[in-house]
Amino acid sequence: MFHLNLFFMKLQVHSIHFDADNKLINFIQRKVDKLETFYDRLVDGEVFLRINNEGIENKTVEIKLKVPGNQLFAKEQATSFEEATDMATEALRTQLKKFKTKLKEGRV
Repeated sequence: MFHLNLFFMKLQVHSIHFDADNKLINFIQRKVDKLETFYDRLVDGEVFLRINNEGIENKTVEIKLKVPGNQLFAKEQATSFEEATDMATEALRTQLKKFKTKLKEGRV
C-alpha cells in the first residue's frame, strides 16, 4: 500500500476589486508551492492581485513569504497574472537561495 503525505504551505490569495477564478488561484498555489523545493521551511504566504487602469502591463502580483525569522517580498507587473506570478516566484526563488546561503554562513 502506498501512502503519500503532502503538506502545502498556507497561502492566502487576495484579489483586489475583482474575483479571481479558481484556475488562477490554483496556478498561483502551484507556483508558490514549488518554492518549497528551494527552502522547505516556508511558514506561510500572502498574494495580492491588482488590476491597474493604465497601460498594457496592468496586472500586478505581490507575494509575501514568511520564513522563520524573516519575510521575503516580490512585486511584479505584466500583461497577465500568470506572467507576473512567474516573474515574482522567480524573484522569490533568488531571494530564497540568498537567504539559505546567509543561514549556512551564520549571517542571519
